[in-house]
Amino acid sequence: MINVTELRPGNYFIEAGNLYNVLDILLNKTAMRKMVAKLKVKNVRTGAITELTFNSGYQIDRISISKKTMSYLYDAGDGLVFMNNDTFEQVEVPKAMLEWEMQFLVEGHEVEIASYEGELLGITLPAKVALKITECDPGVRGNTVQNATKDAVCQTGLRIRVPLFIEEGEVVLVRTDNGTYDGRA
Repeated sequence: MINVTELRPGNYFIEAGNLYNVLDILLNKTAMRKMVAKLKVKNVRTGAITELTFNSGYQIDRISISKKTMSYLYDAGDGLVFMNNDTFEQVEVPKAMLEWEMQFLVEGHEVEIASYEGELLGITLPAKVALKITECDPGVRGNTVQNATKDAVCQTGLRIRVPLFIEEGEVVLVRTDNGTYDGRA
């Protein structure tokens, strides 16, 4: 148990049976009142972002989440299978938990899998991934002023906008936070 004012962004804690990840903390102290901690938190199980407010001195259960680096192996139907490269242990993660992340996973890509007391919480992708362009219109220069782009489809089915000079078969870097083109690989 720690004081709520000791929490920092990136810490995890349990409150009322929910697992939370601290995104931001604001400590407010006025002359007439005790310090108040306003926490911007993300519910790890549901993904909902909310604000919680506590008075100074409130004790909270801080927990540690275990994170393992694993490689994506294959699609098993209703789940995706990942393998720990050191122990060769395999874990199947339900597709319902990975709707956004599936657009960036290619066999062999490494991800971080988070769990708490055996409960699977989700995966963390790298900031950028390299994906091959499978479909792309030919780039035609026209009456463009700047930043001319065209549609392209990656090997995972993700649709992105790329510059005119990108051709079919090239490998590009794609940002995993918003799914946009970031450069050539």
